[in-house]
Amino acid sequence: MTSFAVDLAGRPATVFDLEQPRTPEMPIHPSHRPGYAYFLHRRHEDTYRPQESGPRSGASGVIVCMEHSGTHIDAICHQADDLQLLGDIPVSEVESPRGFTRLAVEEIPPLVGPGVLLDVAGHKGVEALDPGYAVTVADIEECCAAQGVDIRPGDVVLVRTGNARYWGEPERYLAGPGVSGAASAWLAELGVRAVGADNMAWDVIGLFDPDTGCDLPGHLILLARRGIYIVENLQLDELAAARGYRFTFVCTPLKFVGATGSPVRPLALVVHDASP
Repeated sequence: MTSFAVDLAGRPATVFDLEQPRTPEMPIHPSHRPGYAYFLHRRHEDTYRPQESGPRSGASGVIVCMEHSGTHIDAICHQADDLQLLGDIPVSEVESPRGFTRLAVEEIPPLVGPGVLLDVAGHKGVEALDPGYAVTVADIEECCAAQGVDIRPGDVVLVRTGNARYWGEPERYLAGPGVSGAASAWLAELGVRAVGADNMAWDVIGLFDPDTGCDLPGHLILLARRGIYIVENLQLDELAAARGYRFTFVCTPLKFVGATGSPVRPLALVVHDASP
């Protein structure tokens, strides 16, 4: 979904909506089931009393969802390294039944700043990378060269694998590609502010990484060791089709105090070329 607006400098821009639609049938990581449900609790007929209060009526519902369902951002407290959070904070000192007292999602500031899209699938000439494929450092470097972009400190880096096309096929979506541990470490060294991808977990689900000695190595490296946020389940196809490789990224997590993540609706603002 796209719309038109102006960027922070007042220049005309196209706004790309990077959120996937939320439904009970959408893909959910096994660790975060049951996922999402919506219940229409109060219906218009419940409050419609034209004799007493005129023609107005209201409706409202109840949302039940896991923090890490749909398009969402991971808080730093979501991952630990040998039971220590970023900054050598023992998890036992900051976690409770009410959540975390440090590094929880309410501490994530609004993310508004430069972003770069790496269309790895497009660069390789495929609609989507193969299930289980792990994007390498070489893939990223080659993609940057082909797109004529570089990755700068403070950037939000979004990787398109093409996996979003399977959002309606949960089993296939969950078996999709991701980013290798080595590539996560490489991006961290470049000083990126956040990363994101059009897959369930940024990493390849179930792929063991010998360098870190665990699966989901990007989560360990980025969150627990470097304090770099991860945004998952993005819709990047329209942005890639428009060749929006450089943009202003906007993402504002909800202030769920103590939570390990938050649903988000990220936006990419691509400035129009004003040159003749």
